Amino acid sequence: MYDVQSRREFLKAVAALGVAYPAVSHLPALANNAISPNEKLDIAVVGVAARGRANLNGVAGENIVALCDIDSVRLNEAAADFPSAALYDDYRRIFDHKLDAVVCSTPDHMHAFVVCEALKRGLPVYCEKPLTHSISEARKILKLVKEHNNITQMGNQIHSSGNYRRVVEQIQSGVIGDVRQVLVFMPPVEHFAVGTRVEESTPPETVNYDMWLGPAPYRPFHTSHFHFDWRYWWDFGGGQLADFWCHYSDLAYWALDLKYPTRISAVGEKGHDGANEVPKHLQVTYDFPARGSKPPVKLIWSHGKFKPEGAEVLDKPNGVLFEGDKGRLWSDYSNHQIVLQDGSEAVPVKPFIADSIGHHAEWLEAIRTNGTTGSPFSYGAVLTEGGLLGNMSYRLGKEIEWDAEAMKATNAPEADAIISREYREGWSLDV
Repeated sequence: MYDVQSRREFLKAVAALGVAYPAVSHLPALANNAISPNEKLDIAVVGVAARGRANLNGVAGENIVALCDIDSVRLNEAAADFPSAALYDDYRRIFDHKLDAVVCSTPDHMHAFVVCEALKRGLPVYCEKPLTHSISEARKILKLVKEHNNITQMGNQIHSSGNYRRVVEQIQSGVIGDVRQVLVFMPPVEHFAVGTRVEESTPPETVNYDMWLGPAPYRPFHTSHFHFDWRYWWDFGGGQLADFWCHYSDLAYWALDLKYPTRISAVGEKGHDGANEVPKHLQVTYDFPARGSKPPVKLIWSHGKFKPEGAEVLDKPNGVLFEGDKGRLWSDYSNHQIVLQDGSEAVPVKPFIADSIGHHAEWLEAIRTNGTTGSPFSYGAVLTEGGLLGNMSYRLGKEIEWDAEAMKATNAPEADAIISREYREGWSLDV
């Protein structure tokens, strides 16, 4: 198997010498870091259950050389379909292998550690959304992809749907005019509100609990913060906002070319007497500045009992509602609807965004051809930061004035502890 890192370093060295290397023209698989279409990629997958299993299935046609999971029960279940893969409960071991790419599907608090290690080695990376657990981690990933030009894809797979493409085309073509407000709303996901209080217990013998905790502060093992339920706790996840922001708000960021908000204000409540920390009900208002000739945008995220004023007009339980000066466009994952102010029938614009071959397939193809993906980390990190800012405002109980360039909440110095979280002894993220 051809080593992507060696190929990149070789071509850079040749270019730096200013030498026209004649053999390159006879080796098409080497050009632009491309890999032969007939050559399987050597891939390692970290986190193999739930979304991890879905992501593993998405690359199953490649050569799966290593699988990693802290739970040997889940690891062995996945390994049954990949008998030649090496098995680990420590993600650092996968880098003992010669790899072409890495897939990361761990809990949020481990994403940056797996991803940054792979990026520093020049490897292509696919990572489940949200991309990171903290804002500083998102910025570190941005720095690395800029330095290494990795082929990346964040796992917000709805981005690759045909419906999202058609919506972006309508918005960017001005079908509903200038958009100054977007409402993003969904009902509560009841599972996030369980928060059952349980007594601490001993981790199962099949679980490497110390590695599962990773950089998070030590706490005794509880089933209420393990596997799926880690989403309930700030040390590991970010609740419903973190879980769905990169799906729903992706549409607004893409269609309107949004980057960093300047003001964020959140209100919410747990809505239950559970032991977990994340809110069942949350509403976050974001102010985005003008972008060139595009006007400022107010984006209002609502879940749980909150539903923004205006969203009830179309009687939809969830979705993204763009409000333009010529009309409205509502969309969920699969469908959209346009209502123009003058009562006329909206004429769909001619499609100009090519359909995706599939979220995972797109990434694999980009690795082979040195191509592009729809949701690279350069986009995913910015999108992820929006969700993290909403949770930060809720946790601090105050409106945030955000200086994106300085990565500072100018009116809340106490936010620094959330922007850059403290890691457990023995863990650091050196970039």
